[in-house]
Amino acid sequence: MTGEAIISIRGSHRKRLVPWLAPLLLVALTQGCGSRPHSADEKYWLVATNIKLPYWQSANAGLTAAARQLGVLAEMVGPDSYDPQAQREEFRRVLAKKPTGIMVSVADPSVMTPEINAAIAQGIPVITMDSDAPGSKRLLFVGTNNYQAGVMGAQVVVRGLNGKGSVVLYTIGGQENLKERLRGYQAVFAENPQIRVREIVDIRGDPRVAFDRTKEIISSGKDLPDAFACLEAIACAEVADVLDRNRITGKLIVAMDTQEMTLEWIRKGMITATVAQKPYTMAFYGLKVLDDLHHHRPPSLDADWARNLFAPFPMVVDTGVTLVDKSNVEEFIRAQPPSPRKGG
Repeated sequence: MTGEAIISIRGSHRKRLVPWLAPLLLVALTQGCGSRPHSADEKYWLVATNIKLPYWQSANAGLTAAARQLGVLAEMVGPDSYDPQAQREEFRRVLAKKPTGIMVSVADPSVMTPEINAAIAQGIPVITMDSDAPGSKRLLFVGTNNYQAGVMGAQVVVRGLNGKGSVVLYTIGGQENLKERLRGYQAVFAENPQIRVREIVDIRGDPRVAFDRTKEIISSGKDLPDAFACLEAIACAEVADVLDRNRITGKLIVAMDTQEMTLEWIRKGMITATVAQKPYTMAFYGLKVLDDLHHHRPPSLDADWARNLFAPFPMVVDTGVTLVDKSNVEEFIRAQPPSPRKGG
């Protein structure tokens, strides 16, 4: 525009507007689209872990959709397996690029807390998603109320066993979100003293550990557990596979998340239910939060916002969970994106 705006009225008839009206028209159009100006070097990052998992592909889809909607650049990075040290190095590489903002799913709070604090000290907004580092100076957490997710899973176990039986739990040591889910399970089991946790298996982010340990448990010759419950996404499909190969039926399996094989095992009746999170929503909404923190920066990133009654943002955003079982699994299977190996 050159300072004049020309509008078409009734086809070919044209009328010139006064020069000062043009910038006002431009502002009105911009505000009407709900957009805000972004610089060419404005880029946000999501630092995850085990990024080849379908869970993180769903998160990346949410990140991409939000970036497209906002008109910003965004990228997900992280190790291909559960590796807290590799995640720390990835975070450092991102920080060296002078990012506009960082979202991180914390594999190990003891490893990542100093890195998050260092970014905040440099004036880079950092929020956590999926797995928190509550002792860090991160601005807020977007994700599941993991304690309640554990409560939901434990309640399925209690109902399925009629309040009596033994359970094997599968987790990954060190992750804050899984610690909270374990607390939820333990709280429910404490109210049902005839439910006994026989073993807690640390799979260390490797599904093969879940497969091998389950195989050892059922081959031990001792009484088999009545239930198996997974606090993370990758173990219960392996548990179901082992039980199916050995033709063991009648066992309760409660999973976590909606990986393709987990849903298939629910359809086949081997997995009883799974507690489904919303990684797409976490990343989608998390990016919008980061964008808002950049464009409406609080007076200080390093303030104690958790105790500030006038904080301009919440400390926690709960994205919710849903229970998936045989009654609604078909709906969730239809909602899954096409698998890459199927050409989707």
